[in-house]
Amino acid sequence: MLYRIAAIGFIFACTSVAWIILAQVVSHRTHQQDTKLKAAVGQLWGTSQSQRAPLLYWTTEETVVTQTPDGQETEHSKERRHLLPLEASRLQIDLHLEHRRKGLLWYATYQVALDATYTATNETDRPLDLTFDLALPTSQAVYDDFTLSIDGQPIAPLPLAEGHLQQPLHFAPGQSRQIRLSYQSQGLEEWWYRFGDHVEQVSDFELVMHTDFDAIDFPRESLAPTQKERTADGWRLTWQYDRLLTGASLGMVMPARLNPGPWVQDVTQAAPISLFLFFFVLFVFATVKGIDIHPMNYFFIGAAFFSFHLLLAYLADHLLIHYAFLVAAAVSVFLVISYMRLVVGLRLALVEVGLAQFIYLVLFSYTFFFVGYTGLAITVLCIATLFVAMQLTGRMDWSTVFAQSPATPQKSD
Repeated sequence: MLYRIAAIGFIFACTSVAWIILAQVVSHRTHQQDTKLKAAVGQLWGTSQSQRAPLLYWTTEETVVTQTPDGQETEHSKERRHLLPLEASRLQIDLHLEHRRKGLLWYATYQVALDATYTATNETDRPLDLTFDLALPTSQAVYDDFTLSIDGQPIAPLPLAEGHLQQPLHFAPGQSRQIRLSYQSQGLEEWWYRFGDHVEQVSDFELVMHTDFDAIDFPRESLAPTQKERTADGWRLTWQYDRLLTGASLGMVMPARLNPGPWVQDVTQAAPISLFLFFFVLFVFATVKGIDIHPMNYFFIGAAFFSFHLLLAYLADHLLIHYAFLVAAAVSVFLVISYMRLVVGLRLALVEVGLAQFIYLVLFSYTFFFVGYTGLAITVLCIATLFVAMQLTGRMDWSTVFAQSPATPQKSD
């Protein structure tokens, strides 16, 4: 009996090594694809977008005196920017989510429509010639239907220079002017609105964001919305501030779909637990029933379990993960039942062995679809397995069991 247990343990160890290798292969394929495909998706669809608040400034020339290493003083002129704070900001953001799949990964792409109105007032007693400077979020993006208007008057052609929209504005003393801009674009994974690079003062600010998805999440070190309201297809989120000093930004992380590559890797890495529980239950069942199941039988069962993960790893490239899971599970269950009917008979293969495989392979692996509950589900399964085994073997004389020779094979038709 001890030699048989050692042989089963050796088979289990070899199968576990095979699973470790398969998990590393899946991980390598996933990360290798991610490096290539994310760049391809970014070129096709755009990258993460970060829209910075516009700047209003005028410039003056100042004379700066510097001293050279030999002690001589030189003078040169330097341009200095003077910022005019925005008096009010009103923004409408519409986010439309669209997942795209490449290889073993899903990417959260989105379409964004921005409509912003900014108000500024020259509170000085002299006229000012200012520049309205808006940095576009990224050069790897398309901006469709881009409009810019000053006090309701559209500006065309747009004054673009090196990724910046720079529009000259004249302000009379005490004059207020409204600048409105809008565009439609698309990006990847995250959208941001930044007030600046340092701690900035924000006055009379309101940003209203509409999403067509429910699973909202906000980036780290970002501001949470001041109001949240459910809509028919998503959320209406509002960030509203009268006077704010902050170095943080606000944004939205697009909800990610279950990625086949990392998911298959997690399932494969946990497979030894699944096989151990199945071997344990099968060994207890065979001992209680007096059925002789040879270590070679365990070897073929282990191979059939491994076939589930191997097939799943490569089907995930071509099918949706749930369909790939069903096909791989059906193939593995068929292999085990069709084989074990020759070893222990059809009834035992269908009922005891088939039910055990369904629990310890199919349901065990399916728990990985429930992120956050997988560990609890596996723990409950282990405890339940231990309870059943203890109840079945509580009255057994293990000294006699380990001393006796293997039983004659029994089959049940």
